[in-house]
Amino acid sequence: MNVLVATLITVLGMLAPVSFTNPIAAQRADAHVWKHTDGYYYLTATVPEYDRIVLRRATTVQGLSSAPETVIWRRHTSGEMSANIWAPEIHFIDGRWYVYFTAGRADDRFRIRMYVLESTSANPLTGTWTERGRIVTPWDTFSLDETTFVHNGVRYLAWAQQEPGIATNSNLYLARMTNPWTISGTPVRLAVPTLSWETRGYAVNEGPAVVIRNGRVFMTYSASATDANYCVGLLTASATANLLSASSWTKSPNPVFATNAATGQYGPGHNSFTVAEDGQSDLILYHDRSYRDISGDPLNDPNRRTRVQKFYWNADGTPNFGIPVPDGAHPVRLRSHNVPDRYIRHWEFRARLDPNVTTLADSQFRIVPGLAGGGSVSLESTNYPGYYLRHRNSEAWVDRADGGALFTADASFYRRTGMADSSGVSFESVNYPGRYLRHVNYLLRVEAAPDASARSDATFHLE
Repeated sequence: MNVLVATLITVLGMLAPVSFTNPIAAQRADAHVWKHTDGYYYLTATVPEYDRIVLRRATTVQGLSSAPETVIWRRHTSGEMSANIWAPEIHFIDGRWYVYFTAGRADDRFRIRMYVLESTSANPLTGTWTERGRIVTPWDTFSLDETTFVHNGVRYLAWAQQEPGIATNSNLYLARMTNPWTISGTPVRLAVPTLSWETRGYAVNEGPAVVIRNGRVFMTYSASATDANYCVGLLTASATANLLSASSWTKSPNPVFATNAATGQYGPGHNSFTVAEDGQSDLILYHDRSYRDISGDPLNDPNRRTRVQKFYWNADGTPNFGIPVPDGAHPVRLRSHNVPDRYIRHWEFRARLDPNVTTLADSQFRIVPGLAGGGSVSLESTNYPGYYLRHRNSEAWVDRADGGALFTADASFYRRTGMADSSGVSFESVNYPGRYLRHVNYLLRVEAAPDASARSDATFHLE
């Protein structure tokens, strides 16, 4: 084993797996989280009544689910900012807190415009908030979902807006900022909804969010109506490009995150990004619903909920969001100890090791209480709920549970300390004691591990 591979094994083995239970918050849409230097995550989101801005904080992402919630601002009784309080975002800029949000008027609820609040308090839950007013754009039209980010020392505002002369509900725009509530120069139109998956119900590009990695600027956005058609698209620009040139950006031809009926997740969208407590794992927070059918206008349906999951990076440096994972415990990936660029995945339901698994959910499993009980565990497929990793004729497969005694035993394992590395895990068969889940020529089998090489084959790291 060369030094580089050994170092990679050591470093990756030190990272604990990210653990969440979804959903994070019921009846909270358009989730935005800020990880601050004070050790807290701050979460704000749209409430179903559309009448106030709420904020909660916790030292862990999972802790946000039970953190008390504070109302930091309420709608006006009339005039501007008196209805449809949507999509708040919290940011810390130059020593002050800012909340960006959109609002209508009680006498014209869909006269939606963008606004900013400011607080100088160290704790934004207890501080006083000053209204900095409306963000003015070149057109006095429907505008919403503003977000801000800094790249190469320049602060930008990205948002969605109707533009006169373009027959869409909203397009995406970008401009420089002179201060946290003022844009400067001529905005650039980044994207217009033209693709079939962007125009279902409504022609929408909205809810931009930015993550910068691997020499590129990635901007996710949401498209179509806010029912099960809602989904996430992706714009990409080089980190060295002029972001204020539309030609610098490329739109992915297909959604990168969408409804998945198999996992029971419908209409995922309006996301934000953060990093887990390990300082390494990239997370996407978003909302969706647990059902497809909605009676009436989906904007009046209160049951969008905040969810979170880890996302990964493909070998080409692009983000891989996978599918919205099932409710409950967050799935993990099992990385080989001795072939650290390969993960357990299923291919035509046969379990094997592969690198660069772009169909991410094929390599994600939930570690759940064992079907056989007795302190065992089972590994449930993410994209095929109810299917489990099991052995038959010593080969490892992902099969649907049939309730039988044989399947129950074949799909249950004792979780052991990694046989080749105590920071990893090994899985011992319940019905064949002394045999472990291991790879042989990159195919997964349940066999004995009599020597150092075999013990290395039978060791995995959870990510």
